[in-house]
Amino acid sequence: MSAHAFSTQGVDHCPFVPVFGAPQVMFAKGAGTELWDVDGKRYLDFLCGLAVTSLGHSHPAVAAALSHQAGQLLHVSNLFANSTAAHAAQQVNQLLLEATGQHGQLFFCNSGAEANEAALKLARKFGGRGRHAVVSAYGSFHGRTLAALAATGQPAKHEPFFPMPDGFRHVTFNDINALEGAIDDTVAAVLLEPVQGEGGVLPADPQYLRDVRALCDERGLLLMIDEVQTGYGRTGMWFGFQHAGIVPDVVTMAKAMGNGFPVGAMWARREVAAVFQPGDHGSTYSGTALAGAVVTAVLDELRRIDAPWLAARRGAELTTKLSQLPGVAGVRGTGLLLAVELSPGIDAKAVYQQLLANGLVTNAVTATALRLAPPFTVADTEIDEAVAIMHTVLQEFV
Repeated sequence: MSAHAFSTQGVDHCPFVPVFGAPQVMFAKGAGTELWDVDGKRYLDFLCGLAVTSLGHSHPAVAAALSHQAGQLLHVSNLFANSTAAHAAQQVNQLLLEATGQHGQLFFCNSGAEANEAALKLARKFGGRGRHAVVSAYGSFHGRTLAALAATGQPAKHEPFFPMPDGFRHVTFNDINALEGAIDDTVAAVLLEPVQGEGGVLPADPQYLRDVRALCDERGLLLMIDEVQTGYGRTGMWFGFQHAGIVPDVVTMAKAMGNGFPVGAMWARREVAAVFQPGDHGSTYSGTALAGAVVTAVLDELRRIDAPWLAARRGAELTTKLSQLPGVAGVRGTGLLLAVELSPGIDAKAVYQQLLANGLVTNAVTATALRLAPPFTVADTEIDEAVAIMHTVLQEFV
């Protein structure tokens, strides 16, 4: 949005550091799948803040948890415990126990990048001096903090920040031979996404993940799965790795676990987590009571509505309808994390901008594909409305 949006408040320049570019819309209110901008225009949100608001905007259970906890206790630092965060950690551990059959321990943080930073430090402590390297995939995205960025397999994003931290190497996604060839005595862990979200919504082949698990077992490596975008039901199961039937050693998560509240976590199998000792890692805001209250409320509601089932059902319905649209070459993804690949010659960014103008929020995840990640609570009528908007817009580009 142009600077004039701020000048009406007596500010003659944008107060934000220009790392996000100029936004095209300023939103003021949200409810469920709907958003309204500052001018009162209504939109359907089929992006969910990048797969974050899986329960929709302003969910009453989340709002109630925030409001109640704000009047009770916000923060006491990790010199002390608080019962709200302890309960939330137990609930998340229980979810991972159901998904993996393994008991684990949790580190709360504020974002997916922080969760991955914790995992990368854990891998180095696990491997020991001289065995610190982490192998990840080209096309991956693990965050923008320096180590998480180094693990991200997108060299163009590294270029402005050289020299990058040592100990990171990248291989072709879904290629077990490439991965095996990159492993030597300096490698401690492999870090992968079950679906490369920012890389274009590219699912990992289930057999590939099984082969990676076997390779890590053979070489004594940690298998770390980044579920920041895919976790908490988004792919039609609680976690994306479950589609392959594997058990990771470390799982990172964020986004949907707070439904918009900034919270993330790293989970590790108990014997792996045990390599961390007091002082090895930390965060002032790790496990605040406020975050704990939100995490519990979100997980309770996701369980109540059977989020994975809803994501699988709505995803199948949406995929079928999107596949029939003009200008659509194909639809890929799992559950309600989808990419619409457009026909050759159609610019995804131009389509995204026109969709936004017509009241539908998506994003151009690549030059040729749109990403859709609506809330699990999206109604059939809202799916039909979104598909109708896309039909109208795509007809202009065909």
